[in-house]
Amino acid sequence: MEAISKANHQRFSPRKVGQVLGLIRGKSVAKAYDILPTVPRAAGIMVFKTLKSAFANSGAADAALMYVKEAWVDNGPVLKRVMPMAMGARGIFKRKTCHVTIKVSDQKPVKKK
Repeated sequence: MEAISKANHQRFSPRKVGQVLGLIRGKSVAKAYDILPTVPRAAGIMVFKTLKSAFANSGAADAALMYVKEAWVDNGPVLKRVMPMAMGARGIFKRKTCHVTIKVSDQKPVKKK
């Protein structure tokens, strides 16, 4: 049985969220629950909530029997902002967003070589 959960338009950089997802990919949901609260990134809380939602969508009773089959992040829309600079110039900086998808399954994922 598989279940999926998505978190769209999250105000985190996709690269930083990808680092957090790399920690839980392929592990059991119970082990991921132990890892995520100790991650020193703000995105860890958002990933934890998305994983919790995916597990709830599965309807399974035991988190130790479910595994994080796939977890990926995509780029979301970029919010362009302007900051005043010297001599009346403007500096454009981008506030990045991302879309996170987590898929859990009761089958242990196969390691890719």
